[in-house]
Amino acid sequence: MKVVIVDDDPRILRALRITLGARGYDVFTAANGTDALAMVEQESPDVVMLDLGLPNLTGIEVIQRLRTWTTVPILVVSGRSESWDKVEALDAGADDYVTKPFAADELLARLRALTRRAPAAAGEEAIVAFGTVTIDLGAHRVLRDGSVVRLTPTEWRLLEVLVRNAEHLVTREQLLTEVWGPQYTTDTGYLRLYVGQLRKKLEPVPSQPRHFLTESGMGYRFSAGV
Repeated sequence: MKVVIVDDDPRILRALRITLGARGYDVFTAANGTDALAMVEQESPDVVMLDLGLPNLTGIEVIQRLRTWTTVPILVVSGRSESWDKVEALDAGADDYVTKPFAADELLARLRALTRRAPAAAGEEAIVAFGTVTIDLGAHRVLRDGSVVRLTPTEWRLLEVLVRNAEHLVTREQLLTEVWGPQYTTDTGYLRLYVGQLRKKLEPVPSQPRHFLTESGMGYRFSAGV
């Protein structure tokens, strides 16, 4: 597993290189945003770990530029703990957010969750359409009004689980387990945030969802609807 770590603190880079290297990760590092972009292009990593406070390009700018050409999972590791910082990073295209200081076990678990891919069932490469949206499960592509909708890897996994269970309740615990992993079954705040992201990108009126429905106290349900 190849990971690019981007942080301007050499102590953190060294600690993470040792921690991840000891667990079999192939680690590459960058200390600023420009080098980070070059490193990702050169190495094609399986995941990027990124601080927000970087020289010459901010972490948000790095995320935005990466998302113009790659869907590599991005884990933000930052000392900024305000909710608006997390929302800004996730809106820009990050897949997960860990606040410094962090526990090594949690960081490793989040890396495993980000690189986990749920294999599609044989013969289930369906095309689902609702409103002006078309979802091609086989091609991992979403169109809205004929234009490609960019989804992060986490958004896609959440969408896929909901769509493959169309018209059926999917519990919060099931979604958290399938998308993030069994250790995240109580992280309902994350789930609400990502469902909100899908609604913003795919619902005609995000504040009045017709397709990504909340089943109060239980979970969510996708309906192609009318």
